[in-house]
Amino acid sequence: MLPPLVLLVACAMSVAVSFAEFAPRLIAWQRQHGRHGLPWQVDDPYKVWVSEIMLQQTQVSTVLGYYPAFLQRFPDVATLAAAPLDDVLAAWSGLGYYSRARNLHRAAGQVMNEFAGRFPDSQDALMTLCGVGRSTAAAIAAFAFARRAAILDGNVKRVLTRCYGIEGWPGDKAIENQLWTLAEQLLPDSVAHMAAYTQGLMDLGSLLCVRGQPRCGECPMADGCVARAQGRQRALPTARPRKAQPLRSTVMLLARNAAGEVWLQRRPDSGVWGGLWSLPELADIGEAPHWLAAAGWTAAPLTPPWPTVQHVFTHFRLDITPQPVQVRATAGAGPADGRWWTQEAALALGLPAPVRRLLDTRQDSLW
Repeated sequence: MLPPLVLLVACAMSVAVSFAEFAPRLIAWQRQHGRHGLPWQVDDPYKVWVSEIMLQQTQVSTVLGYYPAFLQRFPDVATLAAAPLDDVLAAWSGLGYYSRARNLHRAAGQVMNEFAGRFPDSQDALMTLCGVGRSTAAAIAAFAFARRAAILDGNVKRVLTRCYGIEGWPGDKAIENQLWTLAEQLLPDSVAHMAAYTQGLMDLGSLLCVRGQPRCGECPMADGCVARAQGRQRALPTARPRKAQPLRSTVMLLARNAAGEVWLQRRPDSGVWGGLWSLPELADIGEAPHWLAAAGWTAAPLTPPWPTVQHVFTHFRLDITPQPVQVRATAGAGPADGRWWTQEAALALGLPAPVRRLLDTRQDSLW
């Protein structure tokens, strides 16, 4: 007896667009209505790879604001591999998910050291690069090398679950495996159409089959979409099971010396904001005198803290209370993982977004 999920999909398939029709429809639509002329739509594996890493969990409009400057600073994989990580993080600053930048830097080294400076041209080999998973590897292989490989990012999951009426949260392993199988079955037969097909999937999900108000009337799959036929566009894909988003809090110490420099510390490579420069963090303001004494600094009396700001991560919210303090620092004093920076130099570093906003807010009267 078939499990309920298979039965549900089998019933939905009776109204869904056929597997044989899906790719031709999508390719024809993409050529007429899809996105063309994006700066990474070029015959250069390096530029395709950089774009695909940037586009992980980030919208095209946002990436367009960073991609040209990043390529100007790091025009090829050799330059990126040879660059200090600080330079890469600084160029990435503001894009978020900084592990992507660290992985990008490591992967550039892999390309230089393990592949003699040439990108591997198969999905399996691309997946050996740091930060390159199955879907990203498939996109690079399809765009840069015309390989027949299926992608399955968030946009594609939304298209497939709606078009074929697939129930269940796509992040669940069983549902994701089913979607991978479906994605493989829908691939065009000819590799000549892989770039248009892959771009079409991305475009369909981000331009028409969007989360809130899908533009079904313009969709090439409209007459064969299960969700549309059943009026369930808002119900599919199935939402992630809700969990209470925890709230955390921290005090960030805005320590400034007599020269007007600010003290920043390098965060550990792993964890939140890994490898970035940031302000010292305390559990509460009461810890400040002890921290300053351990640093070997003489501090003026604490002024009132700045207003608390909140930064939202994927899995939690963080309340940040900035505490300015003027210190008298002696040579060689201070924690080993930090140093003094001018405001201009600090803003050129890779910084967490809320820290950048704090440093860029000139409230000298409060220091």
